[in-house]
Amino acid sequence: MELLKEIAAELTQAEQARARGNEGRARVCARRAAGLAARDYLIHKGIRPSTSSAMDLLNLLKSDPLLSSDLKLIADHLTVRVTEEFKLPIQVDLIAESRKFCDELLKQRP
Repeated sequence: MELLKEIAAELTQAEQARARGNEGRARVCARRAAGLAARDYLIHKGIRPSTSSAMDLLNLLKSDPLLSSDLKLIADHLTVRVTEEFKLPIQVDLIAESRKFCDELLKQRP
């Protein structure tokens, strides 16, 4: 499946960026992976998102009444803005959370 390859590629890029010390790039790649899964989830629910922005898709999912509170929390973490020092104001592993988010959404595919 092409989607699975795209998600895996984004998560691999996130891990590589983190290994190089580029946490900002790692966050972006983790968010993009989650955005791909979010878009697929919405499409399978019959919703045609008008955007491909991972941030917009994740924000849209946060209001989905059928989404578990755990996944809503992950979506919230993935959309948290960084501080003026470009640091995440919460202590979470966005790559691990993105991986869990993607896995859980993809399990819900028909």
